[in-house]
Amino acid sequence: MTEDGQGPAVPKHGAVVGVAERRSRPVGPDTVALRSRARRRRADATVWVLSSAALLLVVVPVVWILVSVVGKALAHWDWRVLTTTTVGSQGGLSNAIVGSAVIVAVVLLVGGTIGVGAGVYLAEYGGPRRSSLLRGASEVLSGVPSIVLGYVGYTALVVAFHWGFSLAAAAIVLTILVLPYIVKATEIALAQVPTSYREGATALGFSSGRVLRTAVLRPAIPGIATGLIVAVAIALGETAPLLYTAGWSDSMPTAHLLHAPIGYLPYAVWTFYQEPSAAAHALSHDAAFLLILLIVALIVLSRVVVARSQRYAPGRAQRHRRRRRAGPAAAPSTSGPGASVAPRPR
Repeated sequence: MTEDGQGPAVPKHGAVVGVAERRSRPVGPDTVALRSRARRRRADATVWVLSSAALLLVVVPVVWILVSVVGKALAHWDWRVLTTTTVGSQGGLSNAIVGSAVIVAVVLLVGGTIGVGAGVYLAEYGGPRRSSLLRGASEVLSGVPSIVLGYVGYTALVVAFHWGFSLAAAAIVLTILVLPYIVKATEIALAQVPTSYREGATALGFSSGRVLRTAVLRPAIPGIATGLIVAVAIALGETAPLLYTAGWSDSMPTAHLLHAPIGYLPYAVWTFYQEPSAAAHALSHDAAFLLILLIVALIVLSRVVVARSQRYAPGRAQRHRRRRRAGPAAAPSTSGPGASVAPRPR
């Protein structure tokens, strides 16, 4: 209000100018740094919360499944399940354990040989067009559902070729299933080997085969081993392809590749859980518990293989030599009091 009370008060020109000056006053570098630091802290907190939530979404279901399966299996665990064969929906699981081991061994032998060879060809010898074609076919094959491969194996091997439910039919289908994973892992592992390894071995006069064996495959061993172990884990836990090709047998596996059904652990988990009897449910829980133990053992084995073969990893020797050079303290110099120089490289 004005002094006579007849209208609104009008701010003086000096006051308006003061407010405008304060608003247009440049912000100091300290203020900008504080604001930037606050934004980074908010962003870090948001990312940490989202990452923790994503981790919980993965860990909680896994822990819940593990606790449920292990608890149900240990509640009625009997060591005779490892030494006796299955009788109907009762007994033990020794036939399924040995059958799973035989299937995995055959898949690892056949699929590992073909997959590693194909990966080496794609990474080292294949031309651009041919490699692109084979790589695309491998990726398409990896996207085919396992039950489709099992049905194709049933119609082609079990029925058309008259092989019956057998180890050979099951091994071929599982090999086709895991082959893309082995090929991809081998190709990636070889592609990560530095080109200088190949050039150095070639400069020393090594043949192409010796270059591949000594300078390329050794550094790629961790990646190749990881791919093989992942393939073994996939083959160990597959159910649908084996239902169509391996059948089921209560007896131990034989040396016959054809017309000889074979037992395996996933069948016991899937089929016995649907049985009404408590003994069948107990056998299903035991089979699931054994599968979990085998998968964990494979994971530990992969870590051991990677750790033992890591000495061939690219750049590891150079990093080790740099650490050894930087390890000793700097020697005092005689050129002046308190002066010191870094040790010379050897």
